[in-house]
Amino acid sequence: MNEFIEFLSTPWSWYFSGFMIAVVMFLLLWSGERFGVSSTLKTLCSIGGAGKKVPFFAGGWKDQTWNLIFVLGGIIGGYIAVTYLDNGKPLNLAMSTVLDLKELGVVFDGNLAPKSIFSWENAFTLKGFLVLLLGGFLVGFGTRWADGCTSGHAISGLSNLQIPSLIAVVGFFIGGLLMTHIIFPLIF
Repeated sequence: MNEFIEFLSTPWSWYFSGFMIAVVMFLLLWSGERFGVSSTLKTLCSIGGAGKKVPFFAGGWKDQTWNLIFVLGGIIGGYIAVTYLDNGKPLNLAMSTVLDLKELGVVFDGNLAPKSIFSWENAFTLKGFLVLLLGGFLVGFGTRWADGCTSGHAISGLSNLQIPSLIAVVGFFIGGLLMTHIIFPLIF
């Protein structure tokens, strides 16, 4: 059993992940479904009865139950990975990235989410609260406006050759570049 846990906790090659994403996309296309996590919120709101007040949430949610199970599996899988499969080694980040982060005042501590940004202490400062509030609003608004999230458009939409998804993905990349090179240095 220890060998199996060791196998699961070592980093896997990028091409295995890419192959598995392609398999999932093939199965979704074959079954007539679309991949996307952001639509889960709409499904949950429909289940909760929001359709009685807001027409957007009205409609059949039972055909989206598979998506809820997918998201639940992602949450459970993430918990298992962090709790049982973490090898305890610090994240191997390129030294140029570590130096770039240091220039911005972000201390890289070996974790996936640096505590100098992602901590309860920062969340309860005025700056941290405003970043979370504004960031959450922009993510929610952008997801609704683009009719999907980055994963849904980049993985599912592009594999279906949808022009709106191509436009959305180009917009995501432009937004990411603007955030990284202009807005992030102003905030931090």
